[in-house]
Amino acid sequence: MRKKLTIGILAHVDAGKTTLSEALLYLSGSIRTLGRVDHKNTYLDTFAVERERGITIFSKQARFSTKHCDFILLDTPGHVDFSAETERTLALLDYAILVISAPDGVQNHARTLWQLLEFYGVPTFVFVNKTDICIKLQEDIESELISALSPRCVGFWETQSQTERDERLALTHEALLDTFSRGEPIADEDIAALIAQRALFPCLFGSALRTAGIEFLLDTLDQYTLAPACDAAASFGAKVYKISHIGTTRLTYMKITGGRLSARDELTYLAADGKRMCEKVSQLRLYSGDKFEQVETVSAGEICAILGLSATYVGQGLGNEIDGGRPVLEPVLSYRIQLPPECSPILYFPKLKELEEEDPSLHLLWNEHLEQIEAQLMGDIQIELLTRMIRDRFGIECTFDTGKILYKETVAAKSIGIGHFEPLRHYAEVQLLLEPQPRGTGLIFDSRVPDNTLDTNWQRLILSHLYEKDHRGTLIGASLTDTKITLVAGKAHLKHTEGGDFRQATLRAVRHGLMQAGCTLLEPYYRFRIELPSACVGRAMADLQQRCADFSIESANEQITVLRGRGPAATLHDYTRELISYTRGQGRLFCTPDGYAPCHNQPKIVADYGYDAEADTDNPPHSVFCAHGAGFVVPWNEVEQYKHLDASAALQDTADTILPQVKQLAKRYELNSEDLEAIMLREFGPIRRKRYGEPKLTVATGTAKRPPKRTIAPARHMYIVDGYNVIYSWSALKESADYSLEKAREMLMDILSSFVAFTKTELTLVFDAYLVKDGHGSDFIHDGYRVVYTKENQTADAYIEQMMQQLGPNYHIKVVTGDRLLQFSAVHCGISRMTAMEFEDEVRAVGNEITEFAKRLGQNGK
Repeated sequence: MRKKLTIGILAHVDAGKTTLSEALLYLSGSIRTLGRVDHKNTYLDTFAVERERGITIFSKQARFSTKHCDFILLDTPGHVDFSAETERTLALLDYAILVISAPDGVQNHARTLWQLLEFYGVPTFVFVNKTDICIKLQEDIESELISALSPRCVGFWETQSQTERDERLALTHEALLDTFSRGEPIADEDIAALIAQRALFPCLFGSALRTAGIEFLLDTLDQYTLAPACDAAASFGAKVYKISHIGTTRLTYMKITGGRLSARDELTYLAADGKRMCEKVSQLRLYSGDKFEQVETVSAGEICAILGLSATYVGQGLGNEIDGGRPVLEPVLSYRIQLPPECSPILYFPKLKELEEEDPSLHLLWNEHLEQIEAQLMGDIQIELLTRMIRDRFGIECTFDTGKILYKETVAAKSIGIGHFEPLRHYAEVQLLLEPQPRGTGLIFDSRVPDNTLDTNWQRLILSHLYEKDHRGTLIGASLTDTKITLVAGKAHLKHTEGGDFRQATLRAVRHGLMQAGCTLLEPYYRFRIELPSACVGRAMADLQQRCADFSIESANEQITVLRGRGPAATLHDYTRELISYTRGQGRLFCTPDGYAPCHNQPKIVADYGYDAEADTDNPPHSVFCAHGAGFVVPWNEVEQYKHLDASAALQDTADTILPQVKQLAKRYELNSEDLEAIMLREFGPIRRKRYGEPKLTVATGTAKRPPKRTIAPARHMYIVDGYNVIYSWSALKESADYSLEKAREMLMDILSSFVAFTKTELTLVFDAYLVKDGHGSDFIHDGYRVVYTKENQTADAYIEQMMQQLGPNYHIKVVTGDRLLQFSAVHCGISRMTAMEFEDEVRAVGNEITEFAKRLGQNGK
């Protein structure tokens, strides 16, 4: 049976990635002539800027076949300015080829690509290109790969015998060593399995321009790859990775991950603005370069372009697929787009957003205050691309300013934000707990308010308002990040509250909390690598110190010194010109984004911006109260005196210790769940705990003589727990997982056994077995609750989301997860969310009660 695989080619710019794509297509018989980048006639680089500059900007797809495989090849950009385009394709890949230039070695961006491949779990082959113009020995290059990338990198030589190959492989894996030591040959299936598990990375050598080593690369791909598990009989699922326009035709590129899709099928999905869409697929195309084949049906594993969908977006999940997360690499510079005087920016902004739909890394924004269009970009090449696209698409010439650093802000300390909105005949009060989070977390939203305090519909509305707003800090008005916002109190009026009232109260509560606690300014950082003559290293070190960068010497000899470090993007983004100047063209600087950190010169930046948080009418911190039939504004620093609710208890810290091993303690006193419940009934009467989401009392219709009866609407309560999210969030479990993941799972299951027995609630514990090869999953009952291991290629998030949709109408579900996308999906399903740390607090409280009962029993027995 033939294998169908999606394979991507990634590389640092100028490593020969596009040339390698041409060679693979030519030698496999997919194209008749071999194109060249310098001749501007390559099969995949068809955009004008790509051919002029000799670089790949947009990911393209092509198709070629070997003896046993049909490959869909994705050629990705190599320039760091378009790294987001590369990252979007990684979630689609079954395998990847990382191209390394032999003369240049493993460069900085190649290291970043390697980390991304590890992050997305993509099995990888390494192809070392341009060996024909390199003076390094292949053994030395292999040693560099082992040092820079992974000790599991193994050279596959075209001329080596099977014994030589097996001897090299035996040194990388214990199982292979046992086979080799017994004198048995290592099976190709075992090698392919290790590659698929990212436990082995074959390294091949050659020259793509001269097609040297390409035949051996094709044979290696054919021999050592495994077919992915694609179930055409499963329910439909797809991932959108690209949007493009050909004239007035809108194309949605996607990979089918499950089931089938046919022309004229109807797809139902949510647009980016939350609107529910139901549209018919008018046409299915299979592209290879600029050419395409129109087909009637596509099945799992195929990549296709669809016509007929008007509101899809990059990163969207269709069918049983969920949306992808935000990219790891994000822009750090913001530029103002200056249009010709006759062009109104506010009228052209919707047109320019069409370009962002095709390339989301452009990040086009409308600045309401300055009435200008701004673009968040990675660098100069992206500016040139956007200028060309605007000229070709809309026939106008635009320019860009010098650009400014894209700062962010985070809350400085824990605080309670109060928002009150009560003009005449309106009413809403919201209180939010704001807490700082680790760097790179983003924004997290949650609720701790029981239904009997504030109706679920109002809670969902408040959370929706939190999600839809781009919250701003109070220092310079930059975007808020790395903050958890939890609804801890809220109040509505039976008659006067409307939906818009809670929006006003919610946004004022966020601003009030930020004003109370203050903000910390964050700036983007670069991780850099500098290669320069050793005679100039003193000057470079002095410059880096002045630019507030941390660095160390990676290697040094009489000719070349290599410095590696991390520093603010504000001080490093323009250092290349200066480096080239004083090294006379011999110095090279490689920078890649490395997240955000506290700003090194916060007072100066804040003073330069001159932002007045209280004067920002789009983000008011003050509240509106009502007295004597009229509303009046209360300044943010006086709202505490007027508030109608008190949620100050939410500021109290919880204990850092994990739940005691209550099950072991119960065994010590020889207790079971029945004994504990008997003690509970004897000491405190019937159990009457109020659970989050418990149904309200409803009044049944009565007769004139008999008073109406109070009845409780029947409902079933369930916890759905993301197992690995809990394990890596609870400190004691995480410590166990560091040396034995199986032991951590057993500890968690023991803890939940006592929790379920005591609370009498239903619980489903889900473990992610997405990467278990040929895994069929399992579903069993353990100590009264359900434990699920997902199937291969099925994430825990997808399984939990499917459960929410199936059980939501009949259950009061509480989902325990820290995944933001899953939390957002729960909000739309009307389901309660709880983070792993909050679940720990709840389990700890139950454990303390059990411990107290056990102690009392011990005292009674003395």
